[in-house]
Amino acid sequence: MARRRVVITGMGTVNPLAHDVDTTWRRLIDGESGIRRIARFDPAGYASQIGGEVVGWAGLGEPWVHKRELKRFDDFAVFAMGAAIEAVVASRIDFDAADRRRCGVLVGSGIGGLQTLETQHEVMMARGPGRVSPFTVPRLMVNAASANVAILWGLGGPNSAVATACASAGNALGDALRIIQRDQADVMIAGGSEAAVTKIGLASFCALKALSTRNEEPARASRPFDKDRDGFLLAEGAGVVVLEALDHALARGATVLAELVGYGSTCDGSHITAPSPDGDGAAEAIRLALADADVAPGEVDYVNAHGTSTQLNDISETRALKAVFGPHAHNGLLISSTKSAVGHLLGASGGVEIIAAVKAIETSRIPPTLNLEQPDDECDLDYCPLEPRSANVDVAISNSFGFGGHNVVLVVRKYES
Repeated sequence: MARRRVVITGMGTVNPLAHDVDTTWRRLIDGESGIRRIARFDPAGYASQIGGEVVGWAGLGEPWVHKRELKRFDDFAVFAMGAAIEAVVASRIDFDAADRRRCGVLVGSGIGGLQTLETQHEVMMARGPGRVSPFTVPRLMVNAASANVAILWGLGGPNSAVATACASAGNALGDALRIIQRDQADVMIAGGSEAAVTKIGLASFCALKALSTRNEEPARASRPFDKDRDGFLLAEGAGVVVLEALDHALARGATVLAELVGYGSTCDGSHITAPSPDGDGAAEAIRLALADADVAPGEVDYVNAHGTSTQLNDISETRALKAVFGPHAHNGLLISSTKSAVGHLLGASGGVEIIAAVKAIETSRIPPTLNLEQPDDECDLDYCPLEPRSANVDVAISNSFGFGGHNVVLVVRKYES
């Protein structure tokens, strides 16, 4: 049986830069940064005191969630629900007119409800085990985002969660793609969400020496591919899209934003935190995704890079791109890292970054890699430094790589009937 074509009909995001897709895109193109000194708690004493917090967002409200019900949710689920609401509203899908048993949800998260675990541990230590909230497990479990998004609309189709560290959203999107291609659902709400900017979250990544300590220059701290990069910036938020079988979307008169055509997933199998130095696992994921999409390397116009601003990742990703794209990597391939503006949303990154790839197709604009002032000698490709670029984009890929050696690549293409 021929597999079904899958398109994106709605997108939504909550992130440190903005609380909706259009404002996020405008600020990305304008070169703005969402990185600030952490304000949720006093970061004094932490090696890294800056990051990407969601600030100024009103959060969920009626008619979606009654204020008294918010205590049931950790922020990572709230972010996912907010992004999903924007995506569903933008898609103009009417679930009352759809078969809810064929509408599902797949939202990934690298960590889940870390703030809930941290807070309730403090309660237990201070007041005893009998004072721990009965909402603790429903708030912290990684599948809470997917489950609560489904509950918003009463969706009875496939529903699961993916936890592959920083590749979580990418895997969620790819797995949702496969579900629709196999005709197991007509619609999947998919992406990722994370809310790990907490005391223990920040301390843990500081202990790994993975974070930038450029505390006096928050907006200049995330420097993917730059010679002076010193780590990533911990950030939070969500990116969610509505994936839909093309025939289903056309039947209801939906606006198609782009077509999701390829998915590749591999594992380095070499180290729990460090990427494979030569980028071979990442390169194979790119090859698999392109083959799945039936796209030749020379047809790719734009790569939204994983681009974390760590020493090892940026070099290994560059090597992977060179291995796959050959001469095209140096001549015509445009690359950028939007983590330079929003920070690293861990398991939510791929959700926000697939949105950036789609917007690049839609607007013929490439967001810049901020703070790339002196490229690393081993990072010698066109990463669109400092300024946005105007370019026709027919095919884009989004790279997501995570601790554990997880590599995920997605291919999106301009929709043609």
